[in-house]
Amino acid sequence: MYTVKVRNSIMIAHSLPNPFFGPAQHMHGATYVVDVTFSSEKLDPHNVVIDIGKAKDITSDVLSHLNYKNLDELPQFINKLTTTEFMAKYIHDKIKEQVVAFFEGTISVCLGETHDAWASYSGS
Repeated sequence: MYTVKVRNSIMIAHSLPNPFFGPAQHMHGATYVVDVTFSSEKLDPHNVVIDIGKAKDITSDVLSHLNYKNLDELPQFINKLTTTEFMAKYIHDKIKEQVVAFFEGTISVCLGETHDAWASYSGS
């Protein structure tokens, strides 16, 4: 399996309004380190998994719509619990939309919420 990984980060604000989340029910901020890994069993005709520059640009574009935003105020997240796991899949799906025409492998998105806690989502 071949892989290419790119890294970026975003700062968001949100709340998780459910007693399950304890103090995180209330408005708080998070800085996510975002690792996006593109995996493929084979290389493309240019002998790459994906062009690294293109992967970085797409990841930056997707994240730009979330960076420095209050997720509670964005229409796509109204009445959603924007947990780290949920956001990993959301970012995955947005990246997939932009690469589906030229990338046929698996995309994994890992969000590092703190130096010792991560959540991720992987899918083709």
